[in-house]
Amino acid sequence: MPRDWISEYGDYLRVEKGLSSNTLAAYLRDAGKLRDFASKRGQPLTGLGREDVGAWLRHLRGQGLSARSTARALAAARSFFRFLAVDRVIRSDPTDNLEAPRSIRSLPRYLSASEVEKLLAAPDPETPQGSRDRAMVEFLYATGLRVSELIGLTLMQVNLELGIISCMGKGNKERIVPFGPAAASALLHYLRGYRPGLLGKKRSNTLFLTRRGARMTRQGFWKILRAYGRKAGIRKPLSPHMLRHSFATHLLANGADLRSVQLMLGHSDISTTQIYTHVTRERLMKIYGRFHPRA
Repeated sequence: MPRDWISEYGDYLRVEKGLSSNTLAAYLRDAGKLRDFASKRGQPLTGLGREDVGAWLRHLRGQGLSARSTARALAAARSFFRFLAVDRVIRSDPTDNLEAPRSIRSLPRYLSASEVEKLLAAPDPETPQGSRDRAMVEFLYATGLRVSELIGLTLMQVNLELGIISCMGKGNKERIVPFGPAAASALLHYLRGYRPGLLGKKRSNTLFLTRRGARMTRQGFWKILRAYGRKAGIRKPLSPHMLRHSFATHLLANGADLRSVQLMLGHSDISTTQIYTHVTRERLMKIYGRFHPRA
């Protein structure tokens, strides 16, 4: 029976690379697309050459895949073939020196400080769900957490006395993120006044609970946030990641250094964080153009 290289590759990514479940799923999905393409051409995965992989990338683009998604697919293929090369299944990597299609990196969308204030004022803190939602939005903006990190928080990860969160991010990498008194106050209000009622007779270490006392889903919180965005009169298509972008943009605009923001966001590469410097630069140019008499 032939070996299932995709399955073995998945085990390698999970155990040795420690990828998050979402990243792992994306890599395996792209590797599966490559396998299907090879199968239609009557070729085994281990027999693909540079021209074959190039044809696959052109095929993806022809199906309407964006340049960014095609570049991600090439990254997955490159990772897969390196795995095969290390195990000496193939002699050479067909993705060596193969370039991904260039993509224009769009600037992250973010909220203004006044829009954030309107959003924070939308939940009613004197109801169980409103108190929870206010605390969640405060924490998202105060820490720049990813939504998966936010909904996965446990009671043990939050230190109210020190004002810090111990967060487990991508690749199972732990980082410490501070939060301010506004977030601490909202969280304390929720913990003391309403979390026990949401929990009921159940036992759970999860910080933010649903009405049934369970852990909230990413999709569930996304819907909640969008509803508050409409209530606050925010016309932008609101998402949890937009608050993460707002966190980083506002920090840099107010003088924070890039390295500190990188650490708080949990970016492994500072080039990922540098996109926010373009946002603040663009904002400065708009202000200049609007107010300078000679602009």
